[in-house]
Amino acid sequence: MTTEETIQHQLATNPIILYMKGIPSNPQCGFSGKAVGILNATKIPFSYVNVLEAPFIREKLPKISHWPTYPQLFVKGELVGGCDILEAMSIDGSLLLLLESTIKTETHTHSDTITSQEVIQLVQAGLPMAQVIVDGVGCDLLITVISAQFAELSLVKKQQLVMMTLIDVLESGRLHAVSIKTYTPEEWHAQSAKPELGLLQIQL
Repeated sequence: MTTEETIQHQLATNPIILYMKGIPSNPQCGFSGKAVGILNATKIPFSYVNVLEAPFIREKLPKISHWPTYPQLFVKGELVGGCDILEAMSIDGSLLLLLESTIKTETHTHSDTITSQEVIQLVQAGLPMAQVIVDGVGCDLLITVISAQFAELSLVKKQQLVMMTLIDVLESGRLHAVSIKTYTPEEWHAQSAKPELGLLQIQL
């Protein structure tokens, strides 16, 4: 898959996605940090890509979006803008309306297909404060969960905790062939010392 195809796939499968420097919990520039704060205030889940860890995407995206700087927010595959535009839309209320209408449209249109946002909400409802990363599309997903609640639990017990949060959608068939990885925060920090380039992560 080419870099452009990767970007188009990300835009097509994530209704709200922010291309930023750093990650939401640790932005690497003031503008990215401000954009994350604005989005977090809406309480609506969004996807993100750390362009500092994806140099090919960082170089290619401005040629596709015709927007030279980061962060860049896309909604339903369309560029909304950078930090200044998000701030203006937040102040006049149009950003929240746009994001809420997007989530409602996605839920209605794809009612038979589980979304990444739904998975995050289900897991975090059962495991408060957990960090959830979802990779994949449709009903076949790789779900990575990082939670302090996993401390001193066996691998089976950890995965059982996650599976219980998804039992209804698994039984309904909206989610199947799911792969689950579980980590304590310490385990996650140790294994993610060398993050994979272009990793797409989902943040609530």
